[in-house]
Amino acid sequence: MPVPKRKTSKSRRDKRNASKGLKVKSFAGCSNCSAPITGHQACGGCGFYKGKKVLETKADRALKRGEANRQKSEQQAAASKASNSPSSDVHTVEAKSVDENKS
Repeated sequence: MPVPKRKTSKSRRDKRNASKGLKVKSFAGCSNCSAPITGHQACGGCGFYKGKKVLETKADRALKRGEANRQKSEQQAAASKASNSPSSDVHTVEAKSVDENKS
């Protein structure tokens, strides 16, 4: 196994690592919402990439949940009205038949 003959000096080591620093990233604007994004990535705010919707955002999921909850509550309300209506109709029909029997 090869072993270095001499210790690498701090100067030589630091010169070698000088080019490994952080690079400045270029930013572009989202074509849909104009938010700053890095190149070749979908926008995190609106979920668009190159003019097409490719990601489902948090706001989209919240809207879907709200619509689903609204439909569910409407169905429950309709079911409760449906269950209450026939029972009240039965009582009125029974009351009418009892009134007719008395007369």
